[in-house]
Amino acid sequence: MSAVTLHARHFGGEGNPPLVVLHGLLGASRNWQSVGRELAARFDVHALDLRNHGASPWSDAMDYASLAADLAAWLDAKGLRAVHLLGHSMGGKTAMRFAMDFPERLLSLTVVDIAPRDYDWHHRTEFAAMLALDLDSLRDRREADAALTAGVPDWAMRQFLLTNLARRDDGSFAWEVNLRALHRALPEISATPLAPGETFAGPTTFIKGGKSGFVRPEDLEGIRAHFPNAVLAELPGSGHNPHIEDRSEFVRLLTLSLVP
Repeated sequence: MSAVTLHARHFGGEGNPPLVVLHGLLGASRNWQSVGRELAARFDVHALDLRNHGASPWSDAMDYASLAADLAAWLDAKGLRAVHLLGHSMGGKTAMRFAMDFPERLLSLTVVDIAPRDYDWHHRTEFAAMLALDLDSLRDRREADAALTAGVPDWAMRQFLLTNLARRDDGSFAWEVNLRALHRALPEISATPLAPGETFAGPTTFIKGGKSGFVRPEDLEGIRAHFPNAVLAELPGSGHNPHIEDRSEFVRLLTLSLVP
């Protein structure tokens, strides 16, 4: 297993307890700028680009053990012995895997709107639309948006996907994410990152969106089996992205759960 050197954004808060944030599938550290700046009032906040995302290197390997090893290598490079760790969706699964592999490096674990179980393959239609996009013929982002519309009719989802479309210095377009590697890895990304019997007994909070179906009442048994000290919190007005849809309440809830 070979770790890659992750790109990170630092949102400030030097001297405060360290908080590391991991984004979800097809996301990046840039998705956490607003929340990161607010949390910097109480924490030293770092948001990472996971491998095959954002400005981090690409790799054919896209499994949770490798993602957790990347994080451990980044912490070593920064000289951070133990941190508060927050992960959303795929980042939440990465954080769960990290908690099992490196429990001594966590002050606390926060998992946002994901559970330790297998999921259906999400984003299949979005990946198909992105892979079919003819980047060489694009003249501007409006053309890209129009070309994605048939496969991705939801405007907000298209805008999220298009945050991954970068314009090169020569005016051409390229995806910042490693679409083909991520597409191949969808079965593994969608599966649980944990094996039966694995446990992390440290302080743990699971935050779910009340309008999201990603964490169901029946998931509580599995959460407790792996994380016996877990606390489950809900933001009733939010969907799968509570850090965006209910930012102020998310920041308040997170701060209350992490600050004694």
